[in-house]
Amino acid sequence: MERKKHKKLKKTNGHTITAVLPGSIAEELELVPGDILLSLQGREVADVFDYRYLIEDTYLVAEIQKENGEIWELEIEKDYEEDLGISFEEGLMDSYRSCRNQCIFCFIDQNPPGMRETIYFKDDDARLSFLQGNYVTLTNMDDHDVERIIAYHMEPINISVHTTNPELRCMMLHNRFAGEALLKIDRFYEAGLHMNGQIVLCKGINDGKELDATIAKLFSYHPYMQSLSVVPVGLTKYREGLYPLEPFLPEDAREVLKIIHAWQEKAYAASGSHFVHASDEWYLTSGEPFPPEETYDGYPQIENGVGIKVSLCREFEDALEEMSEGDRKEIAFDATCGRKVTVVCGMSARDFMESLCGSAMERFPGLTVQVAAIRNDFFGERITVSGLITGQDLVAQLDGKDLGEAVLLPDCMLKSDEDIFLDDMTLAEVASALQVPVNIVKSDGGELLQTILGCVSFKVEFPGGEA
Repeated sequence: MERKKHKKLKKTNGHTITAVLPGSIAEELELVPGDILLSLQGREVADVFDYRYLIEDTYLVAEIQKENGEIWELEIEKDYEEDLGISFEEGLMDSYRSCRNQCIFCFIDQNPPGMRETIYFKDDDARLSFLQGNYVTLTNMDDHDVERIIAYHMEPINISVHTTNPELRCMMLHNRFAGEALLKIDRFYEAGLHMNGQIVLCKGINDGKELDATIAKLFSYHPYMQSLSVVPVGLTKYREGLYPLEPFLPEDAREVLKIIHAWQEKAYAASGSHFVHASDEWYLTSGEPFPPEETYDGYPQIENGVGIKVSLCREFEDALEEMSEGDRKEIAFDATCGRKVTVVCGMSARDFMESLCGSAMERFPGLTVQVAAIRNDFFGERITVSGLITGQDLVAQLDGKDLGEAVLLPDCMLKSDEDIFLDDMTLAEVASALQVPVNIVKSDGGELLQTILGCVSFKVEFPGGEA
């Protein structure tokens, strides 16, 4: 590593460093929060696309401005793709691009008034697809963006397709350019970039023959279009003035699954991949059993609610089997003193969760696990998933009940990296209102079992509660 200092000369362009990873290249170079990255390889860094591409080299020249205005020119030798270990004020190193569409199924348009400002922000930024796995419609992406994605080979690109019928897509997204935006998929395919697709299904609009045609078209891009998920539109009680959409009934869900299962058979016979996957809600709505785990091809679409129940069940059952007699003797309770906890979920997961908890109680005498399925009064009873439960609904429906030693909540109920619910109630406020410790559980069956048994937990105590 070599560092050259230049005279003090304040510059305005650049990206402020907010954190330096201990033991990183940046720490070795004595970079600190507040320093400003001015350039890499002699080029200004426009955004995270530029940054990620430029730092892949094994030899870098970076220009850094220190707090006192001094400019450092750093010559860096490193491994290929090794990170410098710095974070920036803006995750994208640029402003976020908001969605220009007015989709007939948009969930954000169905939020009640009075929520925090960020709840109403609609993102449609291709850079978030690369960084966080967000799905984008491609309507907010110009030719320059496409060229950079191809040149930098940024993948996978996660695409909200919904339909490959150009006219129908224009109608569903309420954007006259939405149909021609599909041509960008061809460009990514020709460039050999991997993609994942998503369909939000609306009853009587893009289901039936339209769904069949969309799956067929997207499978023609396989293997670069790696996987496709089909999820039902979410409908809250706040739809006044919005496009009239109807919920899927059990018989509707069975028709959707019939199309998806037929395509899974075709795709697997042709490629060894099942390709298209139904979100868990279709099975819960239809009453049909979940398919075998191998059908999910390693869960490429689990973030879209595809295969969560099957994965959780397998992990939970494996954890039960792996616990030896010796392990069970070390559990923090016995048949005399017992242990009682409450596991919380959305209405759609109640039967599934009761089955899992029943298995644990059979294996461990003295254990009592009650499942509390929360009705969604905040968004409306049509919303049944756990991830949209609010703090106020939790408190209203659990207050005054015998909840046992702890309440277990799935981490999907909280804002990412923050202890806050959708309605701005904090985890500490919920624990205080319920007067019982609250445990947060990741979407992992093994961790769920261990938390139920008291072996491990991330616990928020209520004021005055025991540590």
